[in-house]
Order: sequence, then C-alpha cells, then structure tokens
Amino acid sequence: MPIGLSVAIALLAQAAPPPAVAATPERKVPAAKTAEGCRTAPPSHDATEIIVCAERPQGYRLNPDVVAAKRARRNDVRGKPTAHMKDNNCASVGPAGCIGAAAGINLLGAALTAAEMAAKLARGVSIASMFVTTPEASEYDLYLAAKRRREAEEAAAAAQAAAKLRAAAAPASQSAAPTP
Repeated sequence: MPIGLSVAIALLAQAAPPPAVAATPERKVPAAKTAEGCRTAPPSHDATEIIVCAERPQGYRLNPDVVAAKRARRNDVRGKPTAHMKDNNCASVGPAGCIGAAAGINLLGAALTAAEMAAKLARGVSIASMFVTTPEASEYDLYLAAKRRREAEEAAAAAQAAAKLRAAAAPASQSAAPTP
C-alpha cells in the first residue's frame, strides 16, 4: 500500500466529524412569509434549509397583430387550391409543339409594358410590382392588415362607448335644466 494513500485516509478520517449522539430530530417549521412578497421571517439556524426568493416571471406577451397575421398566413396556405390542373392541349412530340398557336413574342404587349415602365419611372414610382407574377400578401402585409383591423375595432368600440356616455349624459342634462 503506498504511503500517500494511507496518509490521505488518515487525514480524511480526522476531518470527518464524529458521529452525533442520536437525539430526537428537530421539527422544521417553514419560515412565515410577510406581506412584502418574498421577505421572510429571520433566518433559522438550520443549515439545511434553503430559501429561494425570486419574482415569478410573467411570460412573454405576443403582439396580437403578429399572432393574427400568422393565423391568416396559415389559413391562406390551407385555402389555396392545388395547381395540378395544367393546360395540355399543345402537348405533342416533336419540334413543332402547338401548330395552331402563333410562336413568337407579343411585340404590342412588350411595347405597352415598356411604355408603362417608362411612365412609372418618370413619376418616381417603383416598377418592382410589375415583375410579380403571382401576387401574394407577405407576412408583413398580413401583419399590417391585422393591425389596421384591430385599430379600427378599437376605434369603433371607443366611439360606441363615447356615444353611450353622451346618451347617458343627455337625459341628465335635460332634467337638470329649469323649466319655465
């Protein structure tokens, strides 16, 4: 047995407290809370009692407009029909494709589009909307719509409450007016 191991065991044996005399266990009385939230009575002398004092978190408050926008986005995705119905009348094998359809570029349509782009650029308006082929509302657009809808509902509720107050105040002011 190495000498270092026996010395370590001897030191640990001396550091350990002597076994206590079996006494009746003392009953732990929980500290009474005062009216000031987490403040407790003076600490007891029991070293095994741990008191943790923390304010209960209130959680996150989600913006109701964002929640409504996400709900609208989710409902919008579910409500769209699938795009499996394609026009296959010109599906043929060979280089000709659709013989009946005029192949080429619609020059009149291209000229009108170029003129509209020039007019928008002259006015300083963005032409990005002209390149959107499937216009869908983004999540931000849905958020703005939900915010406008909520603000309109709040304004309508405030106007209705004000009308009720005016209606309640009108009979009172008429009855307070002296009659000749």
